[in-house]
Amino acid sequence: MIITNVNLVLKDEIVKGSVEVVDGVIRSMSNTSSQLPQAIDGNNGFLMPGLIELHTDNLEKYFAPRPKVDWPPLSAMKAHDTQLIGAGITTVLNALSLGDHRGELRHEILDSQIDTVVQSQKNGTNRVDHRLHLRCEVPHDTTVGIFERYINTPGVQLVSLMDHAPGQRQFVNIEKYRTYYQGKYGYNDAEMAEFEAMQRAFSERWSAPNREDICGQCRERNIPMASHDDATLAHVTESKDLGMVIAEFPTTLEAAKASRDLGLHVLMGAPNVIRGGSHSGNIAAHELASIGALDILSSDYYPVSLLDAVFNLANDSRNSLTLSDAVKLATFNPAQSLQLFDRGVIEEGKRADLLLAQYKHGQAYIDGVWREGIKVF
Repeated sequence: MIITNVNLVLKDEIVKGSVEVVDGVIRSMSNTSSQLPQAIDGNNGFLMPGLIELHTDNLEKYFAPRPKVDWPPLSAMKAHDTQLIGAGITTVLNALSLGDHRGELRHEILDSQIDTVVQSQKNGTNRVDHRLHLRCEVPHDTTVGIFERYINTPGVQLVSLMDHAPGQRQFVNIEKYRTYYQGKYGYNDAEMAEFEAMQRAFSERWSAPNREDICGQCRERNIPMASHDDATLAHVTESKDLGMVIAEFPTTLEAAKASRDLGLHVLMGAPNVIRGGSHSGNIAAHELASIGALDILSSDYYPVSLLDAVFNLANDSRNSLTLSDAVKLATFNPAQSLQLFDRGVIEEGKRADLLLAQYKHGQAYIDGVWREGIKVF
């Protein structure tokens, strides 16, 4: 397969030319156009590596599309997979939450989600390469037991540790916390006060020992770990000491800089880029990009945001990112952080996971997606 008349978005430059794929692998690149009649005309679009998504909780929206409504697993998986490939994502870590969810449907469907991801990947029915990211809510007595139930599941690629107790990390602003959870659960003020007190008590009792236990088990298995919502130098130092390699959504400039200084890859949300800031009132991703403290983008809860954020950052005069630099945030850098050295870059010998996009009227539009050289969108 040859794709020609494209702008090849390479790791450090953009070259007008062609790429040749053989047996699912990039065999060669050229800075000239192919004259072969079977070559695919890219219409002067941007050909870049397929996007790599490390943290999306989008899957559960298909398994539970409405409160108290579950959906047939394979149908849900098919819809989720279709949305991801349509967003240009060719490798995804499905982030599934482990811990106490007060009877939420997301807890009830956890088995089904994990089994479906594993089985559909095994059966070859997915167009995206699906893997698992275990999100461990550490301030609960049930978390370690649930973690141990799933840690040896095939495809577990990343484990993150989070504590959403009020008054710290993501929810330093207590009013933001109340707005979020009262909207989510429909609590009145008295119920919300009870919920806050309970979450603080759980955090004080369980967060530290669970964090130590889970991180120890991950280190034994050489599974990469991510911190979540670090806000202070103390948080970041603890994360580094525990063996974290990724700092997910640091909430302050101090935490982001410290993470970078200690060698953690800083991950921020693509929706944060598109919306111009955090919905929780924390640090804006574009601020980190402007000082070179942003390594990885994640679509989080909105898959199409990933490609849009790449072009948004590349066109933002507040930073010095080129398009090649911005593309690496969603391709090369996440691949490197997980030691997926076979993908994430257009180079000879790498997987032909490719994305062809046009940029017009301030938006990115996808013309084609290939996974291991096979067109899947």
